[in-house]
Formats: sequence, structure tokens, C-alpha cells
Amino acid sequence: MFGIGIPELLIVLVIILVIFGAGKLPEIGSAIGKGIKNFKKASDEPGEIDVTPDSKKIDEDKKK
Repeated sequence: MFGIGIPELLIVLVIILVIFGAGKLPEIGSAIGKGIKNFKKASDEPGEIDVTPDSKKIDEDKKK
């Protein structure tokens, strides 16, 4: 997929390890996991805002 194989992934992981250090990797992984979990939860939930016009409101507006 997109020319990314095992050797390229290993190089990227080594670069990330050098930049952030071994101590920060669990924190970064946890933060990414929580972000993905929240994104999936938000995309599965129905919308909280109902924008369907209420027929009573429309009738009241017409009377005014």
C-alpha cells in the first residue's frame, strides 16, 4: 500500500524513537488510542442537534 513496507515502517519507528525517546512512546500511543476511540464513538453516535423544523413553530411564525 503506497509503497510502504516493513523496512520503511521500521525506519519510521526508529526515527520516532530517537525524536521522542523511549519514555514518551507509551504516552504517545495511549493518546493516539484515546483519540481514535473518541473519534469512533463520535462518528457512531447520532447527531445531538435536531434541525428538523417543528410544525408548531412554523404555524406560529405564519400567524405573526
